[in-house]
Amino acid sequence: MKVRILGCSGGISAGLRSTSLLIDDDILIDAGTGLGDLTLEEMGRIRHIFVTHSHLDHVCFIPLLIDTIFDVVEEPVIIHGQESTLQALQDYIFNWVVWPDFAELPRPDAPVLRYREMKPGEVWEDSGRSFEMIKVNHIVPAVGYRVADDAGSFAFSGDTTTNDSFWEALNAHSALDMLIVEAAFADHNLELSKMAKHYCPSLLAGDMGKLRHKPDIYITHRKPGEEEQILRECGEQMPDRKLQGLSGGEVFTL
Repeated sequence: MKVRILGCSGGISAGLRSTSLLIDDDILIDAGTGLGDLTLEEMGRIRHIFVTHSHLDHVCFIPLLIDTIFDVVEEPVIIHGQESTLQALQDYIFNWVVWPDFAELPRPDAPVLRYREMKPGEVWEDSGRSFEMIKVNHIVPAVGYRVADDAGSFAFSGDTTTNDSFWEALNAHSALDMLIVEAAFADHNLELSKMAKHYCPSLLAGDMGKLRHKPDIYITHRKPGEEEQILRECGEQMPDRKLQGLSGGEVFTL
């Protein structure tokens, strides 16, 4: 299984892209601005999008993707997510005002886009890969995912702050090779982190103690301009963990 980091920033600027991960060549987790760096041919191979939550930096390129590949896809692209997340996409984006409703185009009986509701704890399988939806703790209903195949496994926290559910779900498995986890703010923004329900290094360190696995850890969703400070503070707070910062463009093979 191959994991390509299309975007991993907590904001945008020159060279910075918001969250999107490409699994092999046909599945996305989230669809932020990083998705726009794919070629048209690469976009045309996407069959599934697993969405963590409804915030714009994680879903903003879904409508542009569907519009771009409208004429080249032979099967509908499936968006997987919680009921509330899928409803938000239908109510606020694919509503004929902000964007056409591609769940009805080109025909209601043969659309280019379909929705598939998932619930935390549910596992979806395809071609030897499994995607487990895991509840996390954010300002809107949100989830992370654990993805596995015969070669290995990784987990992605999505946007979250202090919780037990994510770590308990990971501990329920015998192994975890890689963890991509957010730390959106530096510790001087501790109160903002709590209000916005994001991790900062001290909050993340408190939760990392709950994880019994020792995966390679990659810090994502760092605020532009504070990336190095956040990573440094993570290292200071978790000296026993193997930590690196994501910049975008990395490719991992499990």
